[in-house]
Amino acid sequence: MLLSSHCLSCLQTLCSGFPVSIFFIVINEFCERFSYYGMRAVLVLYFTYFLRWNDNLATAIYHTFVALCYLTPILGAILADSWLGKFKTIVSLSIVYTIGQAVLSVGSINDLTDHNRDGSPDNVPLHIALSMIGLILIALGTGGIKPCVSAFGGDQFEDDQEEQRSTFFSLFYLSINAGSLLSTIVTPNLRATECGIHTKQRCYPLAFGVPAVLMAVALIVFIAGSRMYKKAKPQGNIMLEVSKCIGFAIKNRFQHRSKEFPKREHWLDWASEKYDKRLIAQTKMVLKVLFLYIPLPMFWALFDQQGSRWTLQATAMNGDFIVNPILIVIMVPIVDSVIYPLIAKCKINFTPLKKMTVGMFLASMAFVAAAIVQVQIDKTYPVFPTAGQTQLRLINLGPFPATVQFQHQPESMDLAPKETTGYMTFQTSQLQSLSINSGFLNKMQPLSDLLERQRYTLAFKWSGTEIASNLLLDNITSKPEEGENLIRFINNYPVSINISMEYKNEVELPPFSASNYSTYPGRKVPYIIKNQISYFSCTVLAKKLGFGSAYTISVDGCTNYTLDVTYYEDIAPSTVHMAWQIPQYFLLTCGEVVFSVTGLEFSYSQAPSNMKSVLQAGWLLTVAVGNIIVLIVAGASQLSKQWAEYVLFAALLLVVCIIFAIMASFYTYVDPNEIEAQFAEEEKKEEKKDQGDREKQAEAVSRM
Repeated sequence: MLLSSHCLSCLQTLCSGFPVSIFFIVINEFCERFSYYGMRAVLVLYFTYFLRWNDNLATAIYHTFVALCYLTPILGAILADSWLGKFKTIVSLSIVYTIGQAVLSVGSINDLTDHNRDGSPDNVPLHIALSMIGLILIALGTGGIKPCVSAFGGDQFEDDQEEQRSTFFSLFYLSINAGSLLSTIVTPNLRATECGIHTKQRCYPLAFGVPAVLMAVALIVFIAGSRMYKKAKPQGNIMLEVSKCIGFAIKNRFQHRSKEFPKREHWLDWASEKYDKRLIAQTKMVLKVLFLYIPLPMFWALFDQQGSRWTLQATAMNGDFIVNPILIVIMVPIVDSVIYPLIAKCKINFTPLKKMTVGMFLASMAFVAAAIVQVQIDKTYPVFPTAGQTQLRLINLGPFPATVQFQHQPESMDLAPKETTGYMTFQTSQLQSLSINSGFLNKMQPLSDLLERQRYTLAFKWSGTEIASNLLLDNITSKPEEGENLIRFINNYPVSINISMEYKNEVELPPFSASNYSTYPGRKVPYIIKNQISYFSCTVLAKKLGFGSAYTISVDGCTNYTLDVTYYEDIAPSTVHMAWQIPQYFLLTCGEVVFSVTGLEFSYSQAPSNMKSVLQAGWLLTVAVGNIIVLIVAGASQLSKQWAEYVLFAALLLVVCIIFAIMASFYTYVDPNEIEAQFAEEEKKEEKKDQGDREKQAEAVSRM
């Protein structure tokens, strides 16, 4: 039922003079930010583990998407200011946004094309196409409404409601941080659950579907407040005016480049033939700030990698994800209420540009910390055979010691019962055979059929009348992804057994045979191993597997219904805990607080009131360019080690930081209000003069 005009006017006076309409806008912003950051939190993982792109391609597409999200605000601002107005622009692009989220969610449904039900999509190009269409629509939507929503909220206040408007903006940015914080905690957990009709997979449809629902809610809430909004008509886009002024000045200067035309104080003064002095002076102030923006993209090039490279780094570590928004919520009040006052007490002139320089330096140090962590991670990676090489591991599963000698080696090696050698690397061409001696028995094991670039396990044991052996192909060529674990079993019983782990993946194993590897998620509580032998069963709690490991488990016996097993480590679990990422996140967050918040404050303080949208567009453009820099540097560097790439980015930002500090030292702070007041005073004098001239002319006419 529609509200009457009287009821609407009553609602507008509620909440200490705050327009009720702003609460629709704040709720809309919370839901939209939840939708965007929630989707982005798992995006690079979706590229890597669902679409099966390598780390470099996943990183490239991720940063291309983020760059597009920060390029489209310019289009949104032009559309709102020149044609549709803010309200219609927000509604129209929010519909596009919601459709994009829905398309992305549908594209992540594994069962959509998994016709053979093997757990992998059969038509990957279709999933890629749907995902790219969805992301393009999302970029158009989120970028297009970005410059409109906050400004539209400000339009809801009267000119004498400065205090309420200020409170609104605080509430508005609180909703942004709250939506970001909540979504980056919720959606990774949604992704970690398993869902699917035919096969259970990581639940990307849910991780993308919930943000899609939140975006639909944001749209509905925003439209619900339609009758309450003050909707200003399009007034023309100041960015276009500034661009035309600059273009005319350049064109006019080029046409009058000969020496016969006198030089002017500033190159923008060549626009004075067409544009008034106030616009030219305002444009000069804006260009001074935009000039300082030139080095800023390098900061964003590092900052936005926390959603790509740093997320991928975390998947190779032990523990749970650490999220940056938590640190932001903690650090912003600490910096404002503790750090800055301490600096002021020390009588240090900590100007905004100096703060931004410090922010750049901290971001650079964050990547140094990330490089140090990456070096430690690299030490835990297994070494796999390369071209012309084969790796072989020996396991003595028998009750007696054994002696093994390779045909091409004079030395022999002794293995105690249940002992393993670990993986040994050989030239494939040299592996012909080996002899095994155990319990007065001997066996010659041929090895000439082993393939290069592969790992093998040779399990053997003395079994009374012979030495039994089983040569297993360990078909693992990389460390398990996403912290998962690979487990296989060897039946060391003289009879067939049924073995299962956590009551699933049950497999029947004949004597001295091995199962294939099965995948189990890394977790902090142990799994249950169950062994069914004839009419009785034995169970045991498996040891804690950790994250990113592979084990061969030998089933050796059963004592009082407790299973006897031996663990052989094929790939060691990740030992570097995610807590080691805290320093790099802390440094980057501190850098963001003193760089981003201060940068926006500085920009607004140095720009005329009617030019703030130009600077906002310029600021967002630096974010877009920063993500493009990631694509260029990561693609051109061709560094084989990730830690080296981190060091490269840290060094680049450090150089840019020094350049920015030099540029900032030459900058002179201005007061736009004072300059505008001078122009206003001059305009009044000219108006009075014109009025006086008109009165004199009228008096002269009357005398005639």
